[in-house]
Parts: sequence; structure tokens; C-alpha cells
Amino acid sequence: MPADLAVIGLGHLGLPLAQAAVGVGIHTVGYDTDPRPFAELSAGRTPVEGSLSASDIRRMISGGFRPTADPAELGRVRTAAICAPTPLGPDRALDLRAVTDAARALATRLRPHTTVLVESAVPPGTTENVVRPLLEEGSGLRAGRDFHLAHSPGRLDPGNRTHAYGNTPKVIGGLTPACTESAAAFYGRLTDKVVRARGPREAEMTKVLETNFRHVNIALVNEMAVLCHDLGVDLWDVIRCSETKPFGFEPFRPGPGVGGHGVPVDPGYFPYNSRTPGHPLRMVSLAKEINDRMPSYVIQRCATLLNEHGKSVRGARVLLLGVTYKPDLADQEASPAREIATRLMDMGAQIGYHDPHVLDWRVRDLPVPRADSLYEAAAGADLTVLLQHHRTYDLQGLAVKAQLLLDTRGATPAGAAHRL
Repeated sequence: MPADLAVIGLGHLGLPLAQAAVGVGIHTVGYDTDPRPFAELSAGRTPVEGSLSASDIRRMISGGFRPTADPAELGRVRTAAICAPTPLGPDRALDLRAVTDAARALATRLRPHTTVLVESAVPPGTTENVVRPLLEEGSGLRAGRDFHLAHSPGRLDPGNRTHAYGNTPKVIGGLTPACTESAAAFYGRLTDKVVRARGPREAEMTKVLETNFRHVNIALVNEMAVLCHDLGVDLWDVIRCSETKPFGFEPFRPGPGVGGHGVPVDPGYFPYNSRTPGHPLRMVSLAKEINDRMPSYVIQRCATLLNEHGKSVRGARVLLLGVTYKPDLADQEASPAREIATRLMDMGAQIGYHDPHVLDWRVRDLPVPRADSLYEAAAGADLTVLLQHHRTYDLQGLAVKAQLLLDTRGATPAGAAHRL
């Protein structure tokens, strides 16, 4: 049976979209320019940790989802969604190669009246100035006349039990009003609320603002953590008190670094042409600098704590708890745990780890010993560092067993451990 939807890019954006579509009865195929996701999905496994579980994938396939390696399938759908990843490149600009590869794969097979959606996180102007020309040149069709084109930024929060795909509003910005309405008709089948932006650029910039808002506020509270420690102030109590204010405040909490798929984006690195130069957001650059310093600060705290207890980092047995970027997920995307482990190893520490969601963890391509018994490992370690607070951790019991415990998440009871 021909599919109604093609999801191009089977990662943390594409798979939840495909799951939502299959869940409401939309015949969906999944295609990726990288053959590895197809192989994993065909075997009933998830190609990316933390997005969907293997059982989710199996339910999707039994519900009609078809992973495919045949690009010809892209020419048989009414709607195509580009969900390719856009990581930061070495020049601090978003790498759009996966997006352009997806657009080219779709372009030669694009049919009239198809609705093309871009969900990838891209700089404002990309849907119009990069994706549109590729689709038009490859197909001979004209966007806004022969096919619909719109941007809708990804807005998922993996592991969030309150806000899922269906009850998270979807922002849509079409090239024309008709493009917006076509996209809204599609997403209206998947979500409770559709928010219409003025155009693709406004929809693209929505993602920039939302992501930078998170990073800037985390940077502020990370700086407060360092300041409060130096002043002997309990930041966690400060946050507890501050969040009682019913207006003008939203609580953020410090940590050992910032992970996840949403990277801070500085417009100074947007690929504008010479007539419209980028305008850097200095606060975003500073926030990234502050957040990137947090793993070093954690190392400093580790060394100080060991020294205060008559031990050196060199030769110390250090147990790291939670190596994922988010609690109760297996996703390690940009988790600060690997950098912290690397620096401790460089200083001569003996590293072990425990994470209920990660059975095999490697640093510099070398396996890190995994603790089978958490309490025994904590009792035997010179220092235990909580990097991620998974729900299964009994922190009260852990604080009793550990020789020395550094809590970078403020999750332990007051006075039970050294907190960031």
C-alpha cells in the first residue's frame, strides 16, 4: 500500500514523528540517506538511544511503519518531512549537509501537490534559501505553486511524561498561506494545537529562541552555583525559595555541563549573504562559554574534596554515576560525563561507572569498568560523583555507603553529600 507520509531522517526528530503518525493511522515510510538506521529498524531495534525503545519500534512496524532504503518510495507520498540532524560543525555553524542530502534525495522524486515539511533545526532562511532551491531545481516544480513547503521546528522533550507529541503545540510557518494551511492540516491530525507563524523564518527562529533561552538560563544558574559555593551559600535552598515567586521567575538548576540535541545557536554564524550580515548574540556566546566550563569546575571540586580528605586525584578510585545527558534515558548525546571521565583519567584517576540505562560505556574507545553492585562500588571508591539523577538511585542510602559523595544535581538530601 502506498504511504501517505515519508519521514526522511530516522533520528531523534524523525522517529517520534513517525510514531505519532502511525498512531493515528497514517501510512508512513521512514528513509535515511545513512543506511545504518534502516538496518537497525529492519531488525526491530532503535537506531538512536533515548528516542524510542525497541518495543516502540516493534509496535510501530506492526502498526504499518515501513523503514525503507529505496528512495523511490519518496515519490509516492502526499507529505514528506525532512528530519535530518544538524550538529554544530568545527566552525560553530550548524552543519546542514544531512538536510541538503535529504532535500536532493526528495527533489528528483517530488510530485505536484506534495507537502514538504522541514523539522530539522536550521538557521532562519534555510527553508527558503537552501531547501527550496534544491527542491525546485531537482523537480522542476515551483514551491508555493506546484507543491507546499513549510517549516515546523521539533519540540520534543525525551522522557517527559507530561508533554508528549500529542499535547505539545506545533509551530508552523509556510512559504505561502496555502502552504501553512496544508501543513496545519497534516499536523492537526497529530497534535492538539497548531500555532501558525508568519512564515518559515519566524518558525525557524522560534527554535533558535527556545534553545538559546534554555542555555542562557542554565549558564546563569551555573555561575550562581560557583558563586554560592565560594560564599558558603546553599544555592539549592536559594532556588527552592525563588521558585515560590508566582511571576517573573522560572527555575533552572545547575549541573556538570549541558547535554542534549538542542545546541546553542549564535546568529553571528548564520550563513547570511554579504548584504545581510549576521548579528552575534553575545549572551549566547557567553552562555556557551560558561556551560562549557562546568566539566572543568566539577574536576576542580573533585580534586579539592579528595585533597581535603588526604588523597590525590592520581591513583584515586572515582565512581561516576549516570553518564547520560538526561535522567531515566539511555541517550548520551553531548553528555558532560565523557569529558569529566577523560580529564580524571588524564590526572591519573581510576575510573568506574554505574548507569542503569548504559550497559557498555567507552571513553577514548576504551571500555570503562561498570559497577555491578552500586553500594559496594560506592563503598570502595575514594570519591563517588553523581552526574545524572536516575529515578532508580536511592540517594539517601548511597550517601550512607559512599566514602565521599559529590552531587552535581542537588538531588541528595541537604547535608547528606557535597553539592555543586
